Amino acid sequence: MEKTRGISRAHFLAGAAALSVAATVLPSRPAAASGGGLRHRGVVYTVGAGETPGTAWSAARMRRDIGAIRDRLHADTVDVTGDGVERLTTTAAEAAERGLHVWLQPTLADAPERDILEHMAECGRYAERLRRQGASVDFSVGCEFWLFVPGIVPGETVMERVENLLKGNVDPVRMQRELDRVTAKAAALGRSVFHGNLSYAAAQDDTVDWRLFDIVGIDYYSYFRHHADYVRELTQYRRWGKPLAITEFGTCTYEGAPQAGGMGWNVIDYDKGEIKGDLVRSEHTQAVHLTDLVRVFESMGLYAAMAFEFVTPDAPHRPDNPKKDLDMASYSITKAIKDRPDDPRSSWHWEPKEAFYALARQYGGCAQQR
Repeated sequence: MEKTRGISRAHFLAGAAALSVAATVLPSRPAAASGGGLRHRGVVYTVGAGETPGTAWSAARMRRDIGAIRDRLHADTVDVTGDGVERLTTTAAEAAERGLHVWLQPTLADAPERDILEHMAECGRYAERLRRQGASVDFSVGCEFWLFVPGIVPGETVMERVENLLKGNVDPVRMQRELDRVTAKAAALGRSVFHGNLSYAAAQDDTVDWRLFDIVGIDYYSYFRHHADYVRELTQYRRWGKPLAITEFGTCTYEGAPQAGGMGWNVIDYDKGEIKGDLVRSEHTQAVHLTDLVRVFESMGLYAAMAFEFVTPDAPHRPDNPKKDLDMASYSITKAIKDRPDDPRSSWHWEPKEAFYALARQYGGCAQQR
């Protein structure tokens, strides 16, 4: 369900399962520690986001986007995520050829567990080929398995699993046991096909045996008024003595969105296809929150931080109709604009939001200092 990677991307319950750890420990090699500031500054690029006729994945569009990520956003890292081995690997290769650090993270959802693991392994094999050719590559075995892998939480689809979690229709002990099993299985398979730094993207309060991985990966959507509170919360993820990567961070594009955190997307009436209530669009709010977070990450010298996300084509911006301006519910740092707003087959383009320019200044300034 591609929509889950866009406006209904379920960070909704980031931290729903904070229970006991029970997993087999595999050999692990530490990633190199970072010195001052962030080691890798980047953005999440979702392949296949928006599967309508007008927004389906395009190799030509992807190449232009990767070029913009490097040359206009001044990022040195791209988190290539989504599903489809060919488009994931093609995008990873393009990023590597342009000299970007690649964080490759396949996230096939709502498929049988064996298919999800094989999809991951195929991407891992390709990541290893890139690494052996000299590319800078880290590999993540997946994202929030309790959400994407059927069988951990009741429900055949992402949205059904979310609904069951919200209603409490879940056995937390069984859920954690299954999450541990799938995570350990994925780590072992990932380690067998990829011999560089291995990671996983967990929700903030997930219980994960990080001994299985080289890099701790966290999808981070907290909001505090003071930087010290962010530092205090993030410090807990360093207790394993491993590099910390913020695999996602960001907020939506309206006043009050940072306070909503990972639930910021939940402002759309999907039956009507319009924004609920009387939200006030604010690109400035999004830009300030992202740049504040980057300052926190820089001050802590984290391994990596990837803003979520570059573009969300199935949440188009409608400057002429605020109720239909679904981009307000998007975490994207660009706004998708359709040539014919009411035509699902319409061509479209993206334009930078304030957050894009703000991150570009931060990323570019850090690159010059380095």
